[in-house]
Amino acid sequence: MALSWSLLPIGRLLYLAISLSLAATPALGQGTRVGFYSSSCPQAESIVRSTVQSHFSSDPTVAPGLLRVHFHDCFVQGCDASILITGPSTERNAPPNLLLRGFDAIDNAKTRLEAACPGVVSCADIIALAARDAVVLTGGASWSVPTGRRDGLVSSASDTANLPAFTDSVDVQKQKFLDKGLDTQDLVTLVGGHTIGTSACQFFRYRLYNFTTTGNGADPSIDPTFLSQLQALCPANGDGTRRVALDNGSVGRFDVSYFTNLRNSRGVLESDQKLWTDASTRVFVQRFAGPISGLLGLRFDVEFPRAMVKMGNIGVKTGTDGEIRRVCTAFNS
Repeated sequence: MALSWSLLPIGRLLYLAISLSLAATPALGQGTRVGFYSSSCPQAESIVRSTVQSHFSSDPTVAPGLLRVHFHDCFVQGCDASILITGPSTERNAPPNLLLRGFDAIDNAKTRLEAACPGVVSCADIIALAARDAVVLTGGASWSVPTGRRDGLVSSASDTANLPAFTDSVDVQKQKFLDKGLDTQDLVTLVGGHTIGTSACQFFRYRLYNFTTTGNGADPSIDPTFLSQLQALCPANGDGTRRVALDNGSVGRFDVSYFTNLRNSRGVLESDQKLWTDASTRVFVQRFAGPISGLLGLRFDVEFPRAMVKMGNIGVKTGTDGEIRRVCTAFNS
């Protein structure tokens, strides 16, 4: 159901509706707006897009990486590129962020933007634009990204403690999202970004062998056939860094199969599968995965862009707040 650059007639109408509805609001959040760089750096979005495309062509795993970077950035200090700062005690080197990827694409885009429009485009906006472009490259819907964010001046590893975690209960997940102004539907929608990308065995192997004290020790919520597949991919004493698709059978395609997998007890992460076992979130999984999605259900290719715009305005810095970094990995001196 996801849209791509090659849109069918109905898809064109849907894409236009999304774009126009977002563009019709000049200020979304705290001062961001669609087309912020239209005069100061009109080629900004095309530079980011072509950079992401180049990296994606040589390594498609950059797409889910860029999407995760945006998510992890916005949930800590707001969407201010604090995750890009390098150093021993920064967000980037905190345990939840150690396996993130896509930083090279962001750095390359920044280098090109500084050559074209020095000191104009923030690293925070590059992250937001790159996440959108990554979704499109994997077959998802496009949307108009409000820009005008400025880069933050703080990056601390200790601030990552409240990032959503793979062992979180649904209640804990909901509270973490609510703390950022995001509701339960936003939670399910945004976690649906796991339709692309992988996870390392070390983050879910405990579900396969050491989850219970009875039977085979596996999480009983896992489909038995799928359990065998996961155990083959992640042996009990195997390589914990081996990566497994979060969306079984559709790892590189931005679609609704992720929700279908949850319905079929084929979620890889514990926190993901709980979205189906908990009644408060199951209703949204059903509406995304259902056979009548878009009528009585929900259209993922409509709701995901809306949720991304909402998330992209968490704690943004605009006006004279923050700075426009010269390089994304370091604060201006």
